Amino acid sequence: MPKMTVKDIEVRNKRVLVRVDFNVPLNEKTGEITDDNRIRAALPTIQYLTEQRAKVILMSHLGRPKGKVVEDLRLGIAARRFSEILGQPVSMAPDCVGSDVENMVDTMKAGDVLMLENLRFHAEEESGDASFARALASLGDVYVNDAFGAAHRAHASVSAIAQYLPAAAGFLMEKEVENLDKILESPARPFAALLGGAKISDKVSMLENIMDKVDYIMVGGGMAATFLKAKSYEVGQSLLETDMLETSKLLMELAQKEKVNLMLPVDVVVADEVSDEAKTEIVSVEKIPKEKRIVDMGPQTVSDFSRELQKCKTIFWNGPMGIFEIPRFARGTQELAKLLAGLEAMTVIGGGSTAEAVIDMGLAEKMTFVSTGGGASLEFLSGDKLPGVEALLDRK
Repeated sequence: MPKMTVKDIEVRNKRVLVRVDFNVPLNEKTGEITDDNRIRAALPTIQYLTEQRAKVILMSHLGRPKGKVVEDLRLGIAARRFSEILGQPVSMAPDCVGSDVENMVDTMKAGDVLMLENLRFHAEEESGDASFARALASLGDVYVNDAFGAAHRAHASVSAIAQYLPAAAGFLMEKEVENLDKILESPARPFAALLGGAKISDKVSMLENIMDKVDYIMVGGGMAATFLKAKSYEVGQSLLETDMLETSKLLMELAQKEKVNLMLPVDVVVADEVSDEAKTEIVSVEKIPKEKRIVDMGPQTVSDFSRELQKCKTIFWNGPMGIFEIPRFARGTQELAKLLAGLEAMTVIGGGSTAEAVIDMGLAEKMTFVSTGGGASLEFLSGDKLPGVEALLDRK
């Protein structure tokens, strides 16, 4: 880790502002948290700080309130859940800046934990406003960033705040950077990138950056349709990025030039609609009906991908292999998740819906590392500098 961590700075009896990523999914009807893994991921850093008798002030966003107060996106629900996980009270502030918040911070005792209200209730958070960052910084003596999932955003609480306080990484941030850096700098070979999800567009930079480092690129999910169309296959009503067809051709040419085995589905599950009641069939990619759409990879593709993955020593997986939210279209994603869980390879799951699928199946513990940041992990592997990481103090 090239940056200083929370263990490298003095935190005892200090007010420590910790940027966490409590942007958890909520049930639309009940408002309850449906997956608390991001909250649990912050536990090691917060436990360390409370043991050091720091006054811990947590900052996070939740959802996209667009600079306005949205009652359903208040962070009280996350504070209550974290209190249960931490095993001690977590107080809730009425806002993230202002005199009421300052008064609450002033009355904190060593080892106390306070949660600030949703940062994105203020438009200045996302614009990276300096005066807003300074107001947040005034609440603390030290800043710790443990929100890798937001590290690719140049927001006030992510990067601008580090101009006003000593800034270090939390334990989760440290783990994220170390695991992803290992993939970029020294992966054990053969190395496979298993890529799915809806879009090619958000993975182009990463593909270009890792092309000379990987041995396999295996493409599934919605993005497979664009690659297949670029090879002149009929893809019916499948999700298609028409503006990415030329890019797909160039990526396939680059893979050939770099001697990378770029694998596409050879068979797919197609359906007449995206629903539990849909009529489905398994067809060769050469025989996709015009009126149907791809909803999952077929059994032969699962078999082909599995055979090659078993040879690999490093696997990075980002993006489900089908519309896995519908159980009937989740087989490809589930089969490959089970396979990866049983391999002795370094298996890194690149956050987002892929992490969700692996966690839902109870397989997270069997992977080497499950990232908490989908977009951030893709940008990191694209070779881009992440504002939230760059802002931290360098190790001497």
